[in-house]
Amino acid sequence: MRILSVLVAAGALFGCAALPGDGPSAINITSKDVEENAETGDYTVVSLDPGNIELVRAYRPLAFANQFRGVGGGGSPTLLGVGDTLVITIWEASPDGLFSSGDDGSSQIPSVVDENGYIFVPYAGRVRAAGLSVEGLRQSIQKKLVGKAVEPQVLVSLQDKLSTTAVVVGDVMKPGVYPLPIRNTRLLDLVAQAGGSREATYETVVTLKRGNRSGTTRLEDLIDFPENNVLISPSDNILLSHRPRTFSAFGAVKTNQLVPFKTKSVTLAEALATVGGLRDERADANGVFLFRYEDAALVRQLKPVVADRYAGQVTVPLVYKLSLRDPKGFFMSQHFEMRDKDIIFVSNHPTAELGKFLQIIAPLISNYSTVSNITD
Repeated sequence: MRILSVLVAAGALFGCAALPGDGPSAINITSKDVEENAETGDYTVVSLDPGNIELVRAYRPLAFANQFRGVGGGGSPTLLGVGDTLVITIWEASPDGLFSSGDDGSSQIPSVVDENGYIFVPYAGRVRAAGLSVEGLRQSIQKKLVGKAVEPQVLVSLQDKLSTTAVVVGDVMKPGVYPLPIRNTRLLDLVAQAGGSREATYETVVTLKRGNRSGTTRLEDLIDFPENNVLISPSDNILLSHRPRTFSAFGAVKTNQLVPFKTKSVTLAEALATVGGLRDERADANGVFLFRYEDAALVRQLKPVVADRYAGQVTVPLVYKLSLRDPKGFFMSQHFEMRDKDIIFVSNHPTAELGKFLQIIAPLISNYSTVSNITD
C-alpha cells in the first residue's frame, strides 16, 4: 500500500505536467487547442511540404523597397543649387572679342553657385543659377551677353553637384559625403563609390535613413532583388553594418546553442547537423519546429485562410513544422534555407516524459525497498 501511495502521488505530479522540460512537447504543439490558439492568437503554424518550400524559395522580399516607394521623389533633382561647381565656356565669332583670348577663340570661366544662388560672369554680371537647369543657365548667360560680345556661344558644364549629397558611413572602404549627379543614382551606386563593404555581402546590412523613414536590408538583397536597389534622394544617410547571421537551437538536440552562419546559405538539414542532430533518447522526429518572423505577404500565400487577420501588417510570427519520420522530410530539409535569427526547436517524445517520471520515482522506490528490508 505504501508503494502504491508513492506511485499515485508521483502519477499526479506527472499528470499535472509538472515535470521539467526544454519546452513544449510535440503533442502540445500540434494539439487541437494550440492549433486553435494559433489561428486566433499572434502566430500561425504551417506544415512544411514541397509546395510550401517552393513558395518560400520563390518569394521576393520587397519590404525595403516598399518602405521608400513614393517617399522623397526618388532620384536626384536636375536643377542647380548652392555649392554646385560649374565651368562656363564662351566663344565669339570675332578673334578680337571679349572672350577670344584662347587658341580656339574661347574662354573658360570656373564658377561656384554662391550662398544666394548666383554666379558671376564677366560683362554679364550676377546671373541667377539656383533653381535653373544647366540648359536654362546657358540660355540666361548667352542672352545677357548679346550686344556685349560678338555673336556669343555659351557652354555650361557641371563639374560637381555639391548642392545635393548623400552620406555613406559604417563598414565601407571610403566613408564620406558623396555628391549626387544629375542622373538618377541608386543605392548600390553610392555603395560602390564608397568602395563597397569591408565584410562579406551576406554578413552586411544596409540601413537607409530618409527623413523620418528608415529601412534595413541585407546588402545581397539589393543584388538578388533589384527592386530593393532604390533611387537615392538628396540628404539620404546610408549606414553599412557588419552583422553576422546566427540561428538558435533548443530542445531535444545534441547541443543547445547559438550558431553563426559559416557560409552564404545554410539549409535546415545542415543546421540540424551543426548542432549534432536529434537526441535518440528524447527527440520526437515528428516534432521539428522552426520559429521565424515572416513577411505577411508570404504568410497570406502559405495560409490564405488567415489573410484577413494579417491585413496591414508587415511581418508575422510563423512556426514551420517538419516531420523527419517520413523520409521525404529529410529531402525537404535540404531545400529549406535558414535565415538570420531563426529558432529551431525539437520537442521531446511523449515517452521521454515517462522516462523523466521514472527517474523521479526511482529513488523513492529504492528507499522504500531499503526500509522494508530493514523492517523485515
